[in-house]
Amino acid sequence: MTRDSRYDVLFEPVRIGPVTAPNRFYQVPHASGMTNALPRVRAAFRETKAEGGWGVICTGACSIDASSDDTPLPFATLWDLNDIRAHAMMTEAVHRHGSLAGVELWHGGAAVMNRASRLPPLSPSGIPWMATHVGFMGNLRPRVMDRSDIRDALRWQAEGARKARSAGFDIVYVYAGMGYLGYEFLLPEYNHRTDEYGGPIENRIRFVREMLDVTRDAVGADCGVALRVSLEELRARPGTHQQSEAHELIALLSDHADLFDVKMDSSPTDCSASRFTGEGSHEPVIDFVKRMMDKPVVGVGRFTSPDTMVSQIRRGVLDLIGGARPSIADPFLPNKIKEGRIEEIRECIGCNICISSWHDGVPVRCTQNPTAGEEWRRGWHPERVTPARKQENVLIVGGGPAGLEYALMAARQGHDVTLADAGTSWGGRLNFEKTLPGLAAWNRVVDYRLGRLADLPDVSMYLESPLGVDDILELAPDHLVLATGAEWTRMLYSSLEIPVGHLEHPEIYTPDDIAAGRLPKGPVLVFDFDNYYYGGVLAEHLAGKGLGVSYVTPAGQASAWTIMTNELPLVHRALLRRRIPVTTLQTLVGFDGETATLAQVFTGEETRMHCRSILIVGLRRPRGALRQALDLRQADLRTAGIGSVTTIGDALAPGAIAHAVHSGHKAARELGSDGRKLYLRDTPITDCEPGFEQAHAVE
Repeated sequence: MTRDSRYDVLFEPVRIGPVTAPNRFYQVPHASGMTNALPRVRAAFRETKAEGGWGVICTGACSIDASSDDTPLPFATLWDLNDIRAHAMMTEAVHRHGSLAGVELWHGGAAVMNRASRLPPLSPSGIPWMATHVGFMGNLRPRVMDRSDIRDALRWQAEGARKARSAGFDIVYVYAGMGYLGYEFLLPEYNHRTDEYGGPIENRIRFVREMLDVTRDAVGADCGVALRVSLEELRARPGTHQQSEAHELIALLSDHADLFDVKMDSSPTDCSASRFTGEGSHEPVIDFVKRMMDKPVVGVGRFTSPDTMVSQIRRGVLDLIGGARPSIADPFLPNKIKEGRIEEIRECIGCNICISSWHDGVPVRCTQNPTAGEEWRRGWHPERVTPARKQENVLIVGGGPAGLEYALMAARQGHDVTLADAGTSWGGRLNFEKTLPGLAAWNRVVDYRLGRLADLPDVSMYLESPLGVDDILELAPDHLVLATGAEWTRMLYSSLEIPVGHLEHPEIYTPDDIAAGRLPKGPVLVFDFDNYYYGGVLAEHLAGKGLGVSYVTPAGQASAWTIMTNELPLVHRALLRRRIPVTTLQTLVGFDGETATLAQVFTGEETRMHCRSILIVGLRRPRGALRQALDLRQADLRTAGIGSVTTIGDALAPGAIAHAVHSGHKAARELGSDGRKLYLRDTPITDCEPGFEQAHAVE
């Protein structure tokens, strides 16, 4: 295949001060959950992107001092020689493929609690970030930075920059965004100072300008200096000499950095889920930056379409196409465009399960790309699969996300694959979920796998094909895989915070009823203790059908777990737009057809709410009837030559789509192996090899 000439511009080199990016694909700094404690996992994760054609590969937040401690959230450090060696693994891996390596030096200021270091947080004026996310909450308030603290921060940045050069980085960042220290100096809400670091924007940018200047002095003449800056709030503030304070910042700092990495101010807007925000959503805020200077500009926007990328460049919005989530979903996205294989791109669905990984403090996960984070510890590559030693017949029952992923992986290994599903279309749960408000992009999980399966030999696919035990015995595959999914229950929720009991009434519904087209009577009460997206989006769906809807949950917020995916405020706004009242901290205990009885979670005090039907979004259980029937026919299975029966996805353990895809991928990789394979356990670097200190001396 040959590349479409329209995309040639994406493969032009871009000068970033003294270094040159080989193309316009720039993996911006993003959290990966891979700290210095997992240096090999981190290096392999980043190297895969370099191999896939990303011209610049950056770290996530990398602390310059123990006063920037985000524990228990994962963060990297660049404090000592062991850290240098750990990062050198990544830079050496990236350089093997001709890409540049960048490091996001970071001080969290008042936005970190320093739980491990137990040092008082620093801020320009002692103003704390009163976070509502429990992972960011703390009760240690920051202290006001005096001049010696400012000098210390500048020294830490310079020392971090020298260590970064010693580790082999080509681009060194100053970070002034997302509520962290540099950003706190920029905003008057944080910065109440009356000295030369406070007041007008000319003074408020002083700290960031000095950080840039000490960085340039520290790295020398052969390393690029980048500024990562949030512009959303500043863009909304009228300027004195320019249109906005964001314009003034760019004018004042344009000569102090080689690259401007521009972004939003908060996670829900900076990396918004596709449910609420489309591709390229940052443009209205950052579109002016490139017009004000001749320095290269990189930005993000969940770019997956090469046409959108080219448009941003041709219209002078960006010089470099930033990728975080798309680079996780498909590390080989650039090469696929370069080689004319656009239809093979594994497009990001914007579910933000990757972001939840960081909040959970674990290596990154991805719904579309189950190999993300598994490159080193399991030896999984997103594009290469070890051929099977022996071609065998595999029958997969169920064509949802897990079944499709298993089929694709087994076929790529060279097995003869048969996939059967009782439904009229492929996709399982996504057949309905893709029709819900904002979730159309999620069907990329199905579309990608169907497209790739169509390219492979020895794959037979059958819809409207329910299979029983006798059917399976007649087909007699070498291996049988059950991907039959899960079903929602009518279970209630107890004060012990576990599902308990059932509520029976003709007007009690589950999400399966809604998916089957059975519309409840209004007004309907949605009782949600699943806590992820489904309860909230189903409430929107029913309201869109013209029904009166109320939302009730025992949690403290609607769709409470979506705080992990940066969606929580957007969920509440969506419910408000639909005029759906939200009642929290209540359990459902009864329903008589006209009135629901609720009990307060902590006191048990009962209240009544009028409704004519109830939708319970609570507990899912695997569909296990086929597995149970098979277990009763073990002798027949052996006679038929069926060597293994494997259950995957929601049929094994109900979860998010990311879990189903990973389950199917893992099971297929382990096809024919004996038992469960453990992954490699990474270890931190705790002392330097002989000669390393001299080779990586810090001046």
